[in-house]
Amino acid sequence: MAKIKGAIVVNQERCKGCRLCVVACPTNVLAMSKQVNAKGYNFAVMENEDACIGCASCGIVCPDGCITVYKTKID
Repeated sequence: MAKIKGAIVVNQERCKGCRLCVVACPTNVLAMSKQVNAKGYNFAVMENEDACIGCASCGIVCPDGCITVYKTKID
């Protein structure tokens, strides 16, 4: 059976740093950046990329639609 590998892209300028995605991630992939965007908010970043399973929990809970989730099959 093929395994699924996930990846996310965060729109850093749109993210307001609410941390809902960090809390929702079951595999602790996300963290808040130490950098800030143009509005002065820390934004979400993939901290542990290899652990992403592509479940899309982060994208579902994001109130501003900042997160795009990608899934790929690994044989």
